[in-house]
Amino acid sequence: MAVRLKVKQVAKEKGFSMGRLSRSSNVAYNTIKRIYDEKNYSPTMNTMMRIAKALDVSIAELVEEVED
Repeated sequence: MAVRLKVKQVAKEKGFSMGRLSRSSNVAYNTIKRIYDEKNYSPTMNTMMRIAKALDVSIAELVEEVED
């Protein structure tokens, strides 16, 4: 099993652009862009916590297990 980030999907559902998510979470725009665009990018737990808080979801809601 592998883990896939659902940040882009959740942000879209909640009406967040990359810019708004960056500002709301205090995470650099370039980091948000990498999370959106790079399939194998692995953000820090601190980054994921900030994003989850900005989106008002748990970190668990931002990831899902997928087949390799």
